[in-house]
Amino acid sequence: MAIALRKLQEIEKLRVANKIVGGALELLKQNTKVGISLRELDAMAEDYILSHGAKPSFKGLYGFPNALCTSLNQVIIHGIPTDYKLQDGDIIGYDIGTELDGWFGDGAITAAVGKVSDKDECLIACAKDSLYEAIASIKEGMRFKELSAILEKSIRSRGFVPLHSFCGHGIGRKPHEEPEIPNYLEGKDAKAGPKIKNGMVFCLEPMICQKDSKPLILENKWDVVSADGLRGSHYEHTVAIVNGKAEILSLA
Repeated sequence: MAIALRKLQEIEKLRVANKIVGGALELLKQNTKVGISLRELDAMAEDYILSHGAKPSFKGLYGFPNALCTSLNQVIIHGIPTDYKLQDGDIIGYDIGTELDGWFGDGAITAAVGKVSDKDECLIACAKDSLYEAIASIKEGMRFKELSAILEKSIRSRGFVPLHSFCGHGIGRKPHEEPEIPNYLEGKDAKAGPKIKNGMVFCLEPMICQKDSKPLILENKWDVVSADGLRGSHYEHTVAIVNGKAEILSLA
């Protein structure tokens, strides 16, 4: 399948959908406090999206039951909200999607609850910093495999490893489009595969494990953890290639 090239007016529609994502994530970060439940955070995010005229695109997607992924501590991605109340020292990943007028938005952050360990601060920073480092490296004409290699090098240089079997992706008229963008180089040749071009819109989302890249899916069929059983982190932005560079769309 070909990777879509969007016109500027289409990118502006994607920007609006993604700005709602950014606003919802900012609201969640502000309310990441001891005692609030994951279901309350889910309801807060859904209300915010609906109040801005959009729909929560994750709700019902592939059967996912909620508007918000709440990935707690060892859960790296796809965590289902429960009645669990946040405690001091927890870390929590939020991943959220929107649909507005047939255009999709997507983004994620990992937040600290109260005082967390130095290790957890480094874990969160790895996801965020590797994401921004990769975005800053993007140039028209480079290959997506080069971008995957940059993400992997950035993650490993910080003493962590990327989660395998899950990846970033294109986005536009559907929540997941071509291409798939792993956070690690598949094969040995970074100069192979499709090139990044003006008008492409895609999501980069480093998913960080501490020691083992192998994913395990828990009994609820959604929560994804590392085989090492240790805490993970996740950050995501939707970016558009405009005038040869990446613009972040998923900011509040």
